Amino acid sequence: MQTRQLGLTGLEIAPIVFGGNVFGWTADTPTSHALIDQFLDRGFNAIDSADVYSAWAPGNEGGESERVIGDWLQKTGRRDEMVLMTKVGMWGPREGLRAQNIEKACEDSLKRLNTDHIDVYFAHRDDTDTPLEETLEAFAKLKQAGKIRHAGASNYDADRLAQAVSAGQGDGKLVYEVFQPEYNLVARDYEGAQKDVALKHGMGVVTYFSLASGFLTGKYRDKSDIEGTEREAMLGGYFEGKGKAVLDALLAVSDEVGAKPAQVALAWLIQRDGVTAPIASARNPGQLAETLGAADLTLAEDQMNRLTKAGA
Repeated sequence: MQTRQLGLTGLEIAPIVFGGNVFGWTADTPTSHALIDQFLDRGFNAIDSADVYSAWAPGNEGGESERVIGDWLQKTGRRDEMVLMTKVGMWGPREGLRAQNIEKACEDSLKRLNTDHIDVYFAHRDDTDTPLEETLEAFAKLKQAGKIRHAGASNYDADRLAQAVSAGQGDGKLVYEVFQPEYNLVARDYEGAQKDVALKHGMGVVTYFSLASGFLTGKYRDKSDIEGTEREAMLGGYFEGKGKAVLDALLAVSDEVGAKPAQVALAWLIQRDGVTAPIASARNPGQLAETLGAADLTLAEDQMNRLTKAGA
């Protein structure tokens, strides 16, 4: 498997990151364990989680995804094969980025994950009520203690990301070394100032909502396909504006290359400048095999340009 440097961290990851939000939610524990096995056996290595996953599901309280991963690690002992990413700051009991909260949340995550270190520990979202210096110092202390190898930021706007990077440069080393933005064929805000900051500072970039919550799977071809369903609130807006043009271009390229729309959407991200790897989830082995097939797909320059133009 061809790997990529994750920014300046020294970590190498395969070109697709497994989104662990499904673990303990739409994939039960046995299925999740089988999916992790399949993912690593196929040559991929980076898995993304968060302490808040999946508190939104009925009967869940948060921490489920990390526990599933931790149980798998305890059972298999394959920790050295995995680049493990998780996040802090969005879950009710550990919301915000005060230093004490980050320290306690990290300890909790380490216990759930059955590991002594986290490879990339993300601030899940910005906390403007806490001084950046306090947050960054907390991450730096965790790194010095060996509890995390690197820190990252998710859901920061460009100005705050730039401020955070600058504030963390006192010793010549970045505190936030990886950025996790929303980015896909439809949602293109990352292509502006956020990307400029990430490229300027050599940050690794792993994207979430890479398939636009399922819109880019091609399963839903028209707004009428989701009307009256639970998907309507999440996906309805994608059919407005440039969304339909993106879907049309995506389906056309998919037909040309003989691949699934989701594979083409992920391949577009994999080939984009300023992206290390997209995050993508799967609920079953067949879905995962299809998702990972995107790493074997190379789009022609004309196809890349048509897809890019459709959502610009």
